[in-house]
Amino acid sequence: MPTESDKIELSEQELREIAGYAADCARRALPIFEQSLPADPRPRAAVEAADAFAGGGRRSGALRRSAWAAYRAAQEAEPALPAAADAARAASHAAAAAYLHPLANAHQVKHILGAAAHAARAEELAAGEDRPATGRTPATGRTPATGRTPATGRSPVGVGTLEWACHHAPAAVAAVLGRLPAAPPGGGRAGQLMRDLDAALRA
Repeated sequence: MPTESDKIELSEQELREIAGYAADCARRALPIFEQSLPADPRPRAAVEAADAFAGGGRRSGALRRSAWAAYRAAQEAEPALPAAADAARAASHAAAAAYLHPLANAHQVKHILGAAAHAARAEELAAGEDRPATGRTPATGRTPATGRTPATGRSPVGVGTLEWACHHAPAAVAAVLGRLPAAPPGGGRAGQLMRDLDAALRA
C-alpha cells in the first residue's frame, strides 16, 4: 500500500478526462442553484472552465479563480439555500478537479468525486430529503441493485446523480482511483455519498 507521500502515475489525458467527468456531474445540479439564484453566474462559469480544460485548454489562473468563485457562491448561499450551496460546491469541485495532485493521498479522491457527491447532495436537499451522514446509497450495491428502497419501492433522491456518475465514469476515473487510498472519513452526508461512489467505482 503506498504511503501518502508517494507519487502516483497521472497523465495529462487522465487529468482532462477526470475534469470533464467532474464537470458533467456538477452540471446536473446547476439548475438547482440557478433556480434559486438566477443572477449569479459563478457556478456555471466554474463548470464551463472545467469543460474548457477537459477539451484541451490550459490549467490557468482563471480556472483556479473560477473554482474559488463557485466556492464563495456556496458560502454565500448558506444557510438559507442549502441545496443551492451544495450545487455550487459541486461546480467548485469540478473546476478544482484539474488540480488533482499525483500523490497517494486519500484527500485527492475529493478532486475526482467531490463534484458528483455534492451534486447528489444538492438533489437530496432540493427534494426536502435530509438524510443522516451514515445513510447508505444504492451506488455501492449495499441496497438492492434496482436503486429502490425496500420499504417504499421508490428510488431514493440523490441516487440519480450517483448512479449516473457510476455508470458514466470514463476509464481514467477508475484507473486513478485504483492508485489512491479509499476516500477519507468525514464530510457529513456529502462525504458519505463520495465514499459510496468511490466503493462502487472500485468494485
